[in-house]
Amino acid sequence: MRIGIFDPYLDDLGGGEKYMVSIAEILSLHHNVDIFWENIEDLKKIAERFSLDISKISLKENIFSEKYPSYKRYLETLKYDVIIALSDGSIPIVLSKKLFIHFQQPFPAIKPSFKNSLKKIRVNAFFCNSYFTKSFVDKEFGIKSIVIYPPVNIKSKNERQENIILNVGRFRVKDVTTRVKGGEAAIGDYKKQGVMVNAFQDLVNKGLKNWKLVIATSINEDEKEIFEDFRKAAKNYPIEFLVNKNNDELWEIYSKAKIYWHASGAGEDLENNPEYAEHFGISTVEAMGAGAVPVVINAGGQKEIVEDEKNGFLWNNIEELEKITLELINSPKLLTKLSKEALAVSKNFSKEKFSNEINNLILQ
Repeated sequence: MRIGIFDPYLDDLGGGEKYMVSIAEILSLHHNVDIFWENIEDLKKIAERFSLDISKISLKENIFSEKYPSYKRYLETLKYDVIIALSDGSIPIVLSKKLFIHFQQPFPAIKPSFKNSLKKIRVNAFFCNSYFTKSFVDKEFGIKSIVIYPPVNIKSKNERQENIILNVGRFRVKDVTTRVKGGEAAIGDYKKQGVMVNAFQDLVNKGLKNWKLVIATSINEDEKEIFEDFRKAAKNYPIEFLVNKNNDELWEIYSKAKIYWHASGAGEDLENNPEYAEHFGISTVEAMGAGAVPVVINAGGQKEIVEDEKNGFLWNNIEELEKITLELINSPKLLTKLSKEALAVSKNFSKEKFSNEINNLILQ
C-alpha cells in the first residue's frame, strides 16, 4: 500500500510528532510511506530525539499547506491507499481510498457544523492518544473514536539511583507572568516547570536536605531569554536544568531518578481549557520504566497511567505534592515497592502493542 502521513506541527518536538513519525516508521516496514513536509531537518530532529528509524520513509511536498491549491491536493491524494492525518481541529478533504484522523488533544473551541458533518463521512476511523482526549473530541466532533496509546520504548540504563526528583518536558511559555522565589519571570508555562520549582524550593526551605530537582527540557530559540530568567530565579537551590539533551542522555537521568514529578494543568480551569492538561504523559511512562515513582497531578491522561497508591501517587494541590514527596523520601521501603509496580505498569505501553493496533487500524 501507498500511505501518506500529515502532521501540521512537524517542526515541533512534541509527543504528537513522536506519535505520528512512529506510525510512519512502523508502516514503512511493509508499505511505501510518505510524509507531507518540506524540511527534512525537522524530521531528522524528531528521529534523533526519539530514536526513530526514518530510513524507509520518503518526504513529499506538503500538499496540505495553504499555498498548495485544493484541486492539486485532491488529485495528489488519489494516488494513496491510505492517508493518516493529525488534526489541528480540522478534517482535511482528500480522495485517498481510506482516511484516518488522529487527535492528540481536545479542541474546546470547535463547534458542530454541517461542513464538518459532511467531512466526517469520508473518514474511516478517528483515533486518540488517550481516553482523556477521547472524552472531549467525541463530544466536540460528534464521533466515536478509538484509543491507541502512544508507544513508549523503554531504554533504562544500569545506573545507580540517586536522590533526584525529575521532570521532563518542553519549556513552552504562555503570555502570563508569575512569580518565582528569588525573582520574577514570564513562566506561565504549559508544562508548569515553575510550579514544580516553587514546590521544591518550599521543601528545601522547610528543611529538605541531600535531594535535588532536575528539570530536563527543550527550548525553542525564541524563548531562550525567558528561560534564562527562569533559571536565574531558581539559583541558590539544588536545582539542575538539562537543556536539549538527546534520547540517550535523557535515559541516563531517567535511570538515576527516584521520584518523578508532573504538574501540567496545575492551577488551570481544565473544565473550560482541557487542552492545558497533559493529554497522555509519555515522560511519566518513561520515568516509570526506569524505576522512578511517579508523583503526578490528578488530571488529564496521567490518571490513565498512574493508579493512586498502587504504582505511584496522584495529587490535587501543591500541599499534597509536597506531603506525598516527603512521605516517599522518608520511607525507602515504600519507595522501593512502588518503584517495582511502576516498572511493571510501564510495559503496558510497548511499541509492539502500538504496532499491532496501528496495523489493525489501517487494514480494517
